[in-house]
Amino acid sequence: MAPAADREGYWGPPTSTLEWCEENYAVSYYIAEFWNTVSNLIFILPPIYGAIRTYKDGLEKRYLAAYLCLTGMSVGLGSWCFHMTLKYEMQLLDELPMIYSCCVFVYCLYECFKYKNTVNYPMLFILITYSFIVSIVYLKLKQPVFHQIMYGTLVSVIVLRSVYIVLWVYPWLRGLGYTSLTVFLMGFFLWNVDNIFCEKLRALREKMPPVLGAVTQFHAWWHILTGLGSYLHILLSLYTRTLFLKHRPKVKFILGIWPVLLVEPPKKL
Repeated sequence: MAPAADREGYWGPPTSTLEWCEENYAVSYYIAEFWNTVSNLIFILPPIYGAIRTYKDGLEKRYLAAYLCLTGMSVGLGSWCFHMTLKYEMQLLDELPMIYSCCVFVYCLYECFKYKNTVNYPMLFILITYSFIVSIVYLKLKQPVFHQIMYGTLVSVIVLRSVYIVLWVYPWLRGLGYTSLTVFLMGFFLWNVDNIFCEKLRALREKMPPVLGAVTQFHAWWHILTGLGSYLHILLSLYTRTLFLKHRPKVKFILGIWPVLLVEPPKKL
């Protein structure tokens, strides 16, 4: 993790239990970690469009919740506030919603092959209980490693279910599923590089122009890649669900770049 901040800023000394490799208040007096903050836009803007599209298509509300979990209502806003301030309260606003949003993803993915408008109360109970216990224990321990293990457990559950779907249920979705997983793992790799080689990265940035130095902010890349990977996962889950319900989903690309899911209702006989 990063050493104490070299510069003072608007939010005062950090109180979080974590501090990342980006130099504090190097870009703006009002934002502690500028690049780690603005990179959260990928968690906010694209999922807003996905949520609007899901609502207009009349799809199940749990997928609306999944998109909103990535936006400013949950992960995106929390991470923005944390990296902007480096305050402990904002750290919780970042980390705990990661658990809650993953629980929503798990529920959506494991309910893909159920009849419409059904509710799996046992699974809801398990996921809510898991979220509650993790929150209480983490507030007590204040150990980031505990949070990372609990988060990693949920991600593993999601990956296993996704692999099952693309291998044995809808093999033609392998491209989307593997792309989502690969992008996420690339982000995880850069997250580790940022942590392990922080001192070398900081020394390298001192010798580079600011614009080029920004490219070496690998925690910001973690945001970008995991944001994209999470977004693609929702597309995979929603694609799977709409196929099961006999809809006609299609992946389209806005400006030939950004993937969105368009869902047509089942054909009338």
